Amino acid sequence: MKQGIHPNYSVTTVKCACGNVIETGSTQQNLKVEICSACHPFFTGKQKLVDAGGRVDRFNKRFGKK
Repeated sequence: MKQGIHPNYSVTTVKCACGNVIETGSTQQNLKVEICSACHPFFTGKQKLVDAGGRVDRFNKRFGKK
């Protein structure tokens, strides 16, 4: 391996928007993420249904059963 071409790998903190703080190894320092395993619906089992602009209602109006 060549010397001096690899980035420094160190312990860093990852902060989630939900408030969860995780320490891990990375080449970057103090990462901020929007979603983590503590608040992601796949890991928590809670499904959040987001209806942006009434898309579901518009779909049901156009193609729903009459």
